[in-house]
Amino acid sequence: MALRRTFFATLASAALASCQMGGSTAPQAPWAQFAQGTIDGWLKTDPYFAVYQGAHQYDGKFADWSPAGLKARGDFLRKVISDAGSYTAVTGKEKFERDYMVQVAKGQLFWLEVADQPHTNPAWYVGAFDPNVYLAREYAPPPQRAAALATFLEGVPAAAAAIKGNIKGPIAEPLVIYGTSAFSGYAEFYAKDVLAAFAEVKDDALQARLKAAAAKASAAMADLSTWLKGQQGAVSFALGADKFAQMLNDTEAVNVPLADLEKVGEADLKRNQDALTAACAQFAPGASVPACMAKMNAHKPADNVVAEATRQIPLLTQFIKAKDLVTIPGTEQALVRQSPPYNAQNGAYIDPPGPLEKGIPSIYYIAAPDPAWSKEKQNEYIPGVDDLMFTSVHEVMPGHFLQFLHANRAPSVFGRMFVGYAFAEGWAHYSEELMWEAGLGDGNPEVHIGQLSNALLRDCRFLSAIRLHTAGMTIAQSTQFFQSACFQDAGTAEQQARRGAYDPAYLNYTLGKLMIRKLRADWTATHGGREGWKAFHDAFLEYGGPPIPLVRQAMMGEDKPKAAF
Repeated sequence: MALRRTFFATLASAALASCQMGGSTAPQAPWAQFAQGTIDGWLKTDPYFAVYQGAHQYDGKFADWSPAGLKARGDFLRKVISDAGSYTAVTGKEKFERDYMVQVAKGQLFWLEVADQPHTNPAWYVGAFDPNVYLAREYAPPPQRAAALATFLEGVPAAAAAIKGNIKGPIAEPLVIYGTSAFSGYAEFYAKDVLAAFAEVKDDALQARLKAAAAKASAAMADLSTWLKGQQGAVSFALGADKFAQMLNDTEAVNVPLADLEKVGEADLKRNQDALTAACAQFAPGASVPACMAKMNAHKPADNVVAEATRQIPLLTQFIKAKDLVTIPGTEQALVRQSPPYNAQNGAYIDPPGPLEKGIPSIYYIAAPDPAWSKEKQNEYIPGVDDLMFTSVHEVMPGHFLQFLHANRAPSVFGRMFVGYAFAEGWAHYSEELMWEAGLGDGNPEVHIGQLSNALLRDCRFLSAIRLHTAGMTIAQSTQFFQSACFQDAGTAEQQARRGAYDPAYLNYTLGKLMIRKLRADWTATHGGREGWKAFHDAFLEYGGPPIPLVRQAMMGEDKPKAAF
């Protein structure tokens, strides 16, 4: 999932100019004024990001992806780093927010310029074409959202043309596969579902505008997909060891030698493999681990995964309350829907409303199997009930949905808007093991196998990311690794291996989980032990979503941020 947070600042962007720069003698603005002005500028450079946080004055707009626009974005991020860094006298919460802001800007600058994703990776663009905010979030009456959607669709052809101008082939096969699948999925979605969403709007002129815009947008996406296929070549997708290490440092404040990091991943893989072997000995005595996993996955939902997940959410919510694991703020809901075709590569994800939205439910999406697969492969892909249970834990309770209930109420404005990859996915993955530890399933080995299946999937992501990008692992080798070491079915293994090529940071699930578990152990050692878990969870989530080493530094009173596992 792509996690997107922001906060709309009402100050004019002139607040940026009032900040002390280099040799300027202008007085330095108060930190709060500078932070709000910077946020305002951030929204303007990335309208897609702004809209998904609820800043609907940016509805329908695309970012400037021209060479000048990309340069301006890089210049803006460098200015944020420089200007925020000049606030050397801030202390306490303001110092934390300064460090948080600098780290976010460094991370975005890495993807923009160091990894050079706008010129090398179609995945950099895919999310910006997602119209879901206008369709699924009822933030305004249907006619208003339909008009915003029309503006958005009218901008698609120019945005697609900018991509064709930016991407410099040849592009590695897995990146092309992802891009063509996403863009062709958009083409199909724009041509069909988009129009159906607002069919009840009684405005002939608007309906005609939508129809014309959808047709042109669909054609532009189909053309982009076809064009991208022609850019495929025999080139490597790998970042290389130096850039991979810089990715971790710039995006997550993790500065650990890759060899040491790989050992951490191998140890967690071994821990979960051993636990799976023990659980299988109870659940399927005498069977091999793959046969045991197949038995667990053969227990399919009685009707379909959407209905089953819908039933699971209230049960998980009640369990959390009964065990008093973490505060559940607010009364917002999470609804379950099937994934749209343009995002079918993502097995499950949640789209939470931004911090500016009020009273809007989150949507938990679950993908159907690829219809091009064989019936056997499609059936394998549908998760077993207990596997799905921990996906629901991850996406909803107490995973992402609960986490964003806290993030949207974070005391820090910056915490409300920027929730990082390792924080968000680390928390959601941590939640799976937390729920088993707290007694979900009452010790039933089948339930434990469902939790371990998810844990092993993330262990293989962790190790595949490192090896795909720094050690020459191929997609075929990664696919086999997911199957043999982590006992995933063929469809999931292939899908996950390809994801590692275009999403090298997907090691953050396990990376974040392990940092949270270590922080919990260290913090609760002086805060009540097991009885201190709820206090720890509430304190951790209150930060919003910074790099976890920054949270550790604050919660443990350490001198500097560090990654601890």
